[in-house]
Amino acid sequence: MESTRHSCLKLEPQHSEPIFVKCTWSQSRFDLSITDGLHAWICHASEEEVRDRAAQWDQPVTEYVELAERYLGFQQPGSIYQFTDAGDGHKRLSWTFDKEGTTLEWRWKCQLSPNSKETTAGILDFLMDANIRLSEEVVRKTQSFERLKVEAEKCLAQSEKINDEKVEFESAIYEKFLGVLNSKKAKLRELRGQLSNEKAAGKLPEDESSEKTDSFDNGSDDEKSEEEPAKDVTGTSKLVVGSRPRGRQRTTRI
Repeated sequence: MESTRHSCLKLEPQHSEPIFVKCTWSQSRFDLSITDGLHAWICHASEEEVRDRAAQWDQPVTEYVELAERYLGFQQPGSIYQFTDAGDGHKRLSWTFDKEGTTLEWRWKCQLSPNSKETTAGILDFLMDANIRLSEEVVRKTQSFERLKVEAEKCLAQSEKINDEKVEFESAIYEKFLGVLNSKKAKLRELRGQLSNEKAAGKLPEDESSEKTDSFDNGSDDEKSEEEPAKDVTGTSKLVVGSRPRGRQRTTRI
């Protein structure tokens, strides 16, 4: 089954009073119902007519219908709309559009409705139904927004609570950490003091032993210095004793 779409546009044509254009769109055709509040006009664009128009513009039928829906579903600011007399009470609806730098114009002839009241009432009913649907949609959207707002406020309150708890937790942890750190620092100072006292107490025996060792070393040096001259004397005496026999031998030979 071919799907249809509906739209209704309040159009302000050039040099004319505002009109309401109700459109029914399908894949290959469309229908127009137009009213100015007093009179009404209709246009039934059959598949054959739409196909001929699309062929004239070298367009596929679906593209032609989509472009017409674009300009009759919403009033395009760059387009010039006109709703002029076509004789015998009929009207001609036209609009312009740009294509590849060229301004083109489409025109459709609208016949005077055989029952203007019925056509106008149909347009008003469509507008009322659309207004009701939009109002219901607005109510649903508003309710949904209020629910989202309440949820957002709850989330915000919960986030603030979590943030406060986080700050309290960090403060408590920081205080505990400072307590542990200060106790560790105090313990380290105590250990350093004990170590300094032990070192100070251990220096005295080391100094005495070093003094004793130095005096002993000095004494041995003195003994060595006393022994060395004796050795020198003995050496000289040997030399003297050795020289005497040589002198006697010389005297004997004489």
